[in-house]
Amino acid sequence: MTETTSIEAPLLPKHKVKYKKPFQRACNEQNAKGKLCGGHLKRWFYLADLLEQTCGDVRQAFGDHAELYRCEHCKTLYLPNQEEPRGRNVAGLGQASVFGLTLTGKPGEEKDEQ
Repeated sequence: MTETTSIEAPLLPKHKVKYKKPFQRACNEQNAKGKLCGGHLKRWFYLADLLEQTCGDVRQAFGDHAELYRCEHCKTLYLPNQEEPRGRNVAGLGQASVFGLTLTGKPGEEKDEQ
């Protein structure tokens, strides 16, 4: 058995903050009835958000250029996971084709070599 150490997300007075799971794309926050939110996680540029400019606690806690994601429905903030590679698309790696095809070009078409 492997023990995973969970790092506590910082507490902010007006925002709920969590850590993303590796390659997580949808919000896993539950409402009072236990139903999952399921909203898409989108990169959030909080310096351009007028409501956040008046609040200011995210900027104070994370600085000017932190990588944050926010649920489009419940507005929960997510910090990136350390296991996830940097510079990848928020949507993740995608999946391999179920057909196993690799398209290279039209039949009979030759590549120009220069």
